[in-house]
Amino acid sequence: MTLVIAGERSGAGKTTVTLALLACLQRRGLKVQPFKVGPDYIDPMFHHYVSGLASRNLDPVLTSEAYVQQCFARNILGVDYALVEGVMGLFDGVISPLPELGGGVLDWASTAHVARLLDLSVVLVIDCSRLSGSVAALAHGYCSFDRSLKFVGVVLNRVGSSRHLELLQDALSPLQLPVLGVLRRQDEIAIPDRHLGLVPTAEITQLDILIDRLAHLGESCFDWESLLPLLQVETPAQPIPELGGEARCKVRIAVARDRAFSFYYQDNLDVLEKLGAELIFWSPLSESSIPEGVQGMYFGGGFPEVFAQELSHNSLGRDRVRAAILSGMPTYAECGGLMYLSQQIVDFEGHSVPMVGVLPTTAIMGSRLVLGYRQAVALRNSPLVSAGSTVWGHEFHRSYLSEMPPQPLYETRGYSSKSSTTLEGWQLHQLHASYVHLHFGERPELPARFLDIATALAVRTFSQSQIQSQ
Repeated sequence: MTLVIAGERSGAGKTTVTLALLACLQRRGLKVQPFKVGPDYIDPMFHHYVSGLASRNLDPVLTSEAYVQQCFARNILGVDYALVEGVMGLFDGVISPLPELGGGVLDWASTAHVARLLDLSVVLVIDCSRLSGSVAALAHGYCSFDRSLKFVGVVLNRVGSSRHLELLQDALSPLQLPVLGVLRRQDEIAIPDRHLGLVPTAEITQLDILIDRLAHLGESCFDWESLLPLLQVETPAQPIPELGGEARCKVRIAVARDRAFSFYYQDNLDVLEKLGAELIFWSPLSESSIPEGVQGMYFGGGFPEVFAQELSHNSLGRDRVRAAILSGMPTYAECGGLMYLSQQIVDFEGHSVPMVGVLPTTAIMGSRLVLGYRQAVALRNSPLVSAGSTVWGHEFHRSYLSEMPPQPLYETRGYSSKSSTTLEGWQLHQLHASYVHLHFGERPELPARFLDIATALAVRTFSQSQIQSQ
């Protein structure tokens, strides 16, 4: 058994509650494994920073229901406690067309869906800043909407005063729903955000002070006598399938990871290593060359637009990346990685900043948020996909490209079958570049294909060097 921290809506305070719980457990010397429902990258960064363990994404769209169950079971082995942070409001998901259920499940991939899949108890976080007696109607509605969910209590967030708390408690009393925590309005505890959500951990200079405040808050605001037994994990009864697939030959892959490139699913990195990759992390912001002896490159998403000037000033690093790609080095770039490999980035103020220049297009920051799951059908072979294959991914960005590829990599559509299609993505040389983020957990054949191509390149390069030396 463990808990899902759910919100009655986005912004109710799920992340604050989750981090306060994690900080308290860590301070007590307890090993706690965090999880995040959905495709989010930034909340798991905070989970990892506080708990010391990599947070795992639980997303049945990007993977599958079975994978979500396996991922959870695999990662609670050897820990004392586990905690799952939900996504958006409790029942906010997508419609999944399931014929056996008469046309679809409205909350597919929601927090409620994952809680049912894993048979976990739910704690509902309620933003009480504009509520008093109505809190009971809201809590009752959530608890009665889906009787299969196991609600064990609520956390009241943004409570204004002792009198305010009395009104809330009196209203909730008839429901016999335990109040497991009370958080007063906290002006000094605020995680900064910007155009794509929270600011990542690596950019917050006083993060330790913030976490210390959260731990102190958590010690005093939660009913730990009730919570601790609920957070304890149970050892899975059934054998758990291993992550990834059969190991390939050892191959070195350069993974761009710094303040500009930080969006990586931990499972993606684990699958690559399981398949035989040696991951060499490096910084396009500060290092003037890619690591020695690598046979492939991986550029995740992030915020290259925020650090465009620094990336551009590292002209030697950009030149080395461009030369490697033009020489045929297998390269995978997602979203922010795609932007970095373009001719230039035009920031929110309209300033144009040179980038690597491999892709004949410009990434322009705009006001429109592109967000959602994508079904992508490959139109061409690339280092990751073969023509005709289908993958599920996720888009989340405010940039757009000045020029579309003459021969697009993907035809994409949203999760609904009624969604319109879009052509996007680049494949040239041995580069796969797209706005679509992929999760490798259920599709190890994608990174396996990438590593096979990188291995073939390494063998060919070694053979050519042998010939030249003879």
